[in-house]
Amino acid sequence: MSETTDAAPAPAGEGAHPYPPDASFDGGDLDCGNGLLLLIRKHIDPLDPGRLLEICSVDSTVEVDLPAWCRLTGNELVNVQHARFRDGDREVPQWRFLVSKGPFAPPAASAGTAPTPAAAGAPGSGVSDAAVTTSPTPAPKAASAAGKKQRKKPQMAIVQEVVQPVIPTHLPDPAPAPTIEPLSVVNLGSWPRPPWLLQALHQHLEGRLSDADFQATADDAVRLAVAAQVRAGTDVVSDGEMRRDNYSSFVGGLLDNCQLIPITDLLPYVDDPIEFERELRSLDVPAGEIRHPAVFGPLGRSTPLAEHEARFAMTLTDRAVKVDLPGPYLLTRTMWMECVSDRAYDTREDLARDVVRILREEIHHLLAAGVALVQLDEPVLTEVLYGEVGAGGRTFMCGALGERRGTEEELAFAQDLLQEVTAGLPADRLAVHVCRGNWTPDESKALSGDYRPLTPLLASLNVHTLMLELCTPRAGELDALAGVRDDQRLGVGVFNQKNPSSETFEAVLERAERAISTFGRERVLINTDCGFATFADNPILAAQEAEDALALLARVRDHLRG
Repeated sequence: MSETTDAAPAPAGEGAHPYPPDASFDGGDLDCGNGLLLLIRKHIDPLDPGRLLEICSVDSTVEVDLPAWCRLTGNELVNVQHARFRDGDREVPQWRFLVSKGPFAPPAASAGTAPTPAAAGAPGSGVSDAAVTTSPTPAPKAASAAGKKQRKKPQMAIVQEVVQPVIPTHLPDPAPAPTIEPLSVVNLGSWPRPPWLLQALHQHLEGRLSDADFQATADDAVRLAVAAQVRAGTDVVSDGEMRRDNYSSFVGGLLDNCQLIPITDLLPYVDDPIEFERELRSLDVPAGEIRHPAVFGPLGRSTPLAEHEARFAMTLTDRAVKVDLPGPYLLTRTMWMECVSDRAYDTREDLARDVVRILREEIHHLLAAGVALVQLDEPVLTEVLYGEVGAGGRTFMCGALGERRGTEEELAFAQDLLQEVTAGLPADRLAVHVCRGNWTPDESKALSGDYRPLTPLLASLNVHTLMLELCTPRAGELDALAGVRDDQRLGVGVFNQKNPSSETFEAVLERAERAISTFGRERVLINTDCGFATFADNPILAAQEAEDALALLARVRDHLRG
């Protein structure tokens, strides 16, 4: 397979594109499920919005799948060419697609001139002009179920070079950290990102902004987020997860032998692509902006996942700093996809062993840096219990593509992974967070069900803090947590960030007093049900609303302590 980039306009010919591409590559006979989308992503990400990419292919299924990909990702299919070229004694059909990165605005032509078209055929393909047909963006075609079935679970092409991960022989010991007092106000983690940071984040993910420039921009956003939390009176602050595109899959851009792929690019890998496309469109989350980790080799941690975040945040405040990490079950569910991760791992259990090792490495370094609390996010546990695809949609996109077995087997698998990650670490500096989805303020789209089936799992962990969604009626009653250990304190969600306008001092105080009555004063921390911006592009609240929410919690804390 050959490919060319930064294509220069070639002489006009019959059947040429109406506009010259800014880059071009030959995808050969790869189809969308066999690596073509990864190559498209590799070539289109570095382009500026509105620039044109030409994709050459000899696979007939691409004619149907590529327009669907364009619709989902917000890229515009500007033109399609269908031609034939000679390969020895035979003629081979070829399709050439002209795709704009985002919406396309035709350049203004000079008076009396027409736009310069690109050459017919791929460079050096020997296309016969007489065999070329051209069309504008075609109407979507319905792929047959049989055709989709034949292409299901293909083998993903490797776009990057596999490196051998380094496994450290020694991990640092924990360093002292500020004590978290009872009734402390704890920020769950994520904070609304300002528009200028979102722009820099996407440019960085696409390779159009250097790491140094992005980190400098993110530093400014972290300063604002930490200052807002301090003004509000928060006892335990976070860096707002400003450097992350979302709460879980961000690690895919940092781990060795893993790359972040927009979730829309994984359409060919799901069991029912049509249903998956429908569900993506129904979500409030901008699916084209959500990236999914694709594993193509043995995972390693040559780059920290969050240690750099924590160290910078601790330069801005002397308050306790908390860091959130995706939990081992969440990461394994997210990363294990047949014919993607199985290039590196035979089973998801093999993948999970490396996930556990990497998380333990990261936690050791975070505690050694002085982080007061490391929180493992495992919201997909409620999807295991209460989720049903087709009844409320894919509540957790992070787990939509991964393998899921029976409920009891999944819970046992999750429990084993969490026990392995936390074993031997200081339990008073470890937390687990569980909720039921935080990607939309629409309560009707999130899961419902209490914690009773999860209490044996939570009680078995070497973890002293449980940060739980408890304010919304969807979470059930406090007595469902009667099975957790007496030495485990509860970060009690007493403020529903999905519906801030309905929250009053009296209502929040009543919930906090009920938690104190149930668990005892020494075991209660105060927090919102979940973060303020789980997905970078889809914050639940604006920054000022988030600050106001924490300020209200601080007023309740002061009242209770006083």
